[in-house]
Amino acid sequence: HDLRFVYEGHPHFAVFPTFAIRWGGAGLMVDRTALPTSPGPLTIDAERCIEQLAPLPLSGTVQARSRLLAVHPRGKGAAFSEFETEVSDDCGTVCVRIITGVFQRGVAQLGDIEPFTGCGTSRSQRLTLPERGPDVEVMAQIAANQAQLYRLSGDYNPLHIDPEAARFGGFDRPILHGLCTYGHCAQLLLGALCGGDPARFGTLRARFSSPVYPGDTLCLLAWHDGPGRVLFEARVGDKPVVANASFDYH
Repeated sequence: HDLRFVYEGHPHFAVFPTFAIRWGGAGLMVDRTALPTSPGPLTIDAERCIEQLAPLPLSGTVQARSRLLAVHPRGKGAAFSEFETEVSDDCGTVCVRIITGVFQRGVAQLGDIEPFTGCGTSRSQRLTLPERGPDVEVMAQIAANQAQLYRLSGDYNPLHIDPEAARFGGFDRPILHGLCTYGHCAQLLLGALCGGDPARFGTLRARFSSPVYPGDTLCLLAWHDGPGRVLFEARVGDKPVVANASFDYH
């Protein structure tokens, strides 16, 4: 099922549904006075939700428009920000809608706005898994060089390649990009539930609850929650690394 996404000569060559995830936040300008930046790799992916409304074109021009949805406090010197991005093709058709949630830790000199009450309406949802065994269980081995490969997509956060930056962020060694873990979950779910057909992809929502490291084995457990919908979590060993997650498909 994977060859169609990487080989242009495949008779059913297609764009993988989460390809647009790297455009989340494109064009967004945040007021740096209200939410100033800090040195170091302190912006950490928290949640993503991607909804496929139409297939992305194989070629041409796309346009991404983003807007800030909410900013809420998360303890001293920390904030949780959410924004929405819509990706349109060159005819103006919205193909993908992305909701991004990020933690900004150690935000320096919040000044007169700390403590602040927050603003906007969070799109984050709380999901509860059934108290029974999973209906679907699939696994993926994360390659030892996966973080180095994934950063070539344009995500150059040093947290994922520089050991010193990883230690500064509170990790023993460089961690895998949250969006790479997200992509693995999408691949596993699409294969297990949709026969690998990208046209059946609907909406994938996930929260990154613990870091994944290159070389880990990712185990995804899913529970049916009505027609065309599952709730799921992903684990490394006994530890949940993706939680509060759902997948809707056609």
